[in-house]
Order: sequence, then structure tokens, then C-alpha cells
Amino acid sequence: MLASLSRAIELVREDDDVRVLVLTGAGRGFCSGADTEMLIALAMGKPVPGAVAQESWHKNLEPIGWFGVEVSQLEKPTIAAIEGWCLAGGLELALWCDLRIASAGSQLGFPERRWGVPLIDGGTQRLPRIVGPGKAIELITTAAKIDADEAFRIGLVERLVSDEELEPAAHDLAATIAAQPPLAVRGAKRAVHAALDGRSVRDGLVVEAEGQSVCMGSDDFREAITAFVEGRPPLYQGR
Repeated sequence: MLASLSRAIELVREDDDVRVLVLTGAGRGFCSGADTEMLIALAMGKPVPGAVAQESWHKNLEPIGWFGVEVSQLEKPTIAAIEGWCLAGGLELALWCDLRIASAGSQLGFPERRWGVPLIDGGTQRLPRIVGPGKAIELITTAAKIDADEAFRIGLVERLVSDEELEPAAHDLAATIAAQPPLAVRGAKRAVHAALDGRSVRDGLVVEAEGQSVCMGSDDFREAITAFVEGRPPLYQGR
């Protein structure tokens, strides 16, 4: 699954016609994390069942995590549409996205802490940036599962919808973002991540100014102004 995700991310990165990535699960959950049989085999020193070899587990323990790409390196916005279980590595996957929408029946948390399994795909770094350090430490160290209402209250998810509304809400949000000038959207994401990367305000303003320079000299900028003057919807090309 992780290999397929990495390939999908690369396709999104390379395809100029794709402007927003929506990530969701199939079936009754978003993602419940690693296969427990794999964890048991690792703990017992036995061969890992299935396609994932034990050396692959250790090989992937790199600074950028399992997916092989930091979210800021994918300039296009990403949305996690969360339904059902969103646990352990699944929650880390949701945290990898820029925005999160959850259905009312969702459950989120890091229960793997009960078995001594560490967070290995950025959860310790992304969660504090989203909910604050105190709440992040509480969620991680207690192994608690929280419902969608609590996730929304603490800012872990940006939008809370009914189960039936999840897919339409995610696609409506994606469509709204995709309708904006692509260069401006990517520049905004780049500048926000510059702030999250711990850069000084001055350095962040340089990134922001670079984005402004690209946008103001683009065909999309001229198209936006022309469309406004002519009273028609703009047609952006991302250049």
C-alpha cells in the first residue's frame, strides 16, 4: 500500500492537470495502521508475513518517513477525507495532508503506544504543529482514541460532516481549491510550510515574495484580470 501511495504521489506531482490530491480509505475505515501480524512477527524475531520484508521496515526509517516524500515537497494541496478508523500510521498519514475532513463516526488516535510501538512517520512532528504540544503529548502518551467531535474541537480536523456528506464535502473543497490560480495556490502552500519549517519571519517573507513575483508575471495573472474585465470565469493554465 505504501509503495502504491508513493507512486500515486509521484503521478500527482508530475501531472499538471491534477491540482489537488484527495486521500481517503476504502471500506469501513480511513486507515488503521500497520498489520498487527507484522508487528507480532517483528517482536518475536520471526519473518514478517506478506510482501513487506523485515529489512524494508528498517530501511524505511528515514527522516522523511515511510512515504519517501515530505508533504511540503508536494506543492499541490492535499486533503484527507477521514471515515471510520484513523489510527496509528493511518493518523500519521492524515497528518501528512494539508487539510483534514472527518465524518461524524470517525475515531482517531495512536493506540500503538500500548505495545511500545513508536511513531515513525512524522506524527511527533506534525501533531504538535496542528493541536499544540500539550495536547499532542497527551494523545501520543495516553494511546487514547478520540471521536470526530473532539478532533474537530482541538483543531485536529478542519471540517466535521456527517458520514453521507464526507465524499461530497471533500470533493467540493478540492474543487474550490482547484478553481484557484495554481501558481498562487502552490506559492501560498510553499510560504506556509516555510513558516512551519522554523524559518525566521524574514526568511519566510522572502519565500512569500518569490511566490508573488512568479504569480504577478504569470499568464494566469493576466487571465484573471482579463476574465474579471470581460465578466467571465477565468481559465487557468498554471503558467
